[in-house]
Amino acid sequence: MSIEQLQPATQQQASVYLPYIQGAKRNFLPFAISLYQKGVLEGHRKIEASENIPFVASWNIATLPSDLTRCRMQFDGNADLSYEVMMASFEFMSFLIELMENYKRYRVTDFSQAFYRKLLRIDE
Repeated sequence: MSIEQLQPATQQQASVYLPYIQGAKRNFLPFAISLYQKGVLEGHRKIEASENIPFVASWNIATLPSDLTRCRMQFDGNADLSYEVMMASFEFMSFLIELMENYKRYRVTDFSQAFYRKLLRIDE
């Protein structure tokens, strides 16, 4: 399933996240919720001056925006390159919205730099 094939979530499903998502990001919210409900995403991490590295991200699907979502990522099909991060589902939803914005702009399925900083615990 590609991002372009996603059907938007209902207004009722989106309304739960509206207090957490501001401005223009709300336009992507119904599609981000739909992606979130899939629980898995395949993409490529862009590496400067090198080939992109494929990844598979998977996560549990929480009911409420304040519930925790555990996201696991595995790069290049290598178990040694597996990472995991937990965050509130509204925060993860925000990262999915950024991913969708980037996809629309660049046609690359990849998370933002901020997501990778959190995943790799760089700012802790």
